[in-house]
Amino acid sequence: MPGKQLILICDDQHILHETLGTYFKSEGFDTVSAYDGEQAIKMFDLKKPDMVILDIMMPKKNGMDVCRELRSRSRTPIIMLTAKSEEIDRVLGLELGADDYIVKPFSSREVVARVKAVLRRYDQQKEEPNSTIRYGALEINIDNYDVRYEGKRLPFTPKEVEIFQLLASNPGKVFTREKILSIVWGYDFTEDTRPVDTQIKRIRQKLPTENVGWTIKTVYGVGYRFEVENGEEERKDK
Repeated sequence: MPGKQLILICDDQHILHETLGTYFKSEGFDTVSAYDGEQAIKMFDLKKPDMVILDIMMPKKNGMDVCRELRSRSRTPIIMLTAKSEEIDRVLGLELGADDYIVKPFSSREVVARVKAVLRRYDQQKEEPNSTIRYGALEINIDNYDVRYEGKRLPFTPKEVEIFQLLASNPGKVFTREKILSIVWGYDFTEDTRPVDTQIKRIRQKLPTENVGWTIKTVYGVGYRFEVENGEEERKDK
């Protein structure tokens, strides 16, 4: 039988570790704990968890910085915890690549349900057939979370790859910001769509712009579409 999935809990409150740990154990998960940001990164590298639950307010290194560092080199699912209800925390966490967020106070049952939902979505993505989308010198491999142009790897984050792959897989189709949030994050963050605009801006900054035959167009008041010039055909390898 496959081993239990491991959840890394990062929070400076010991009682939270005890409470969540009990619930996760009853649901068939294993857990490991980190009590500050620096320890969170060390435990992530040492234990290689299947999921990270990450509090924003932690000593030594805050959760935003930890999320940024983990996302620069891993697509492991991350759920952010915050004691604040301010919009900026939620939006910034999503922009950094978090998969979900939960505002304190919360019930342990809610956290477990969110974890199961994110892991289920993540597993479904891994089971999809391997495919590389090509437009001339541009290659997008969603299985490896890899974007290349003329053979050179571009420094895309996992969320940027997912958004770019979604648009490029559907040339000419307009995606609303709400739809992108729903598909890529798998959760209806319809109150604020700024994370999408931020991710699109970063994607554009990393892409070449001259003589490429394609572009990401803004459909004002609606969303975005991947536009291809005549003669630039899409190819998919599975």
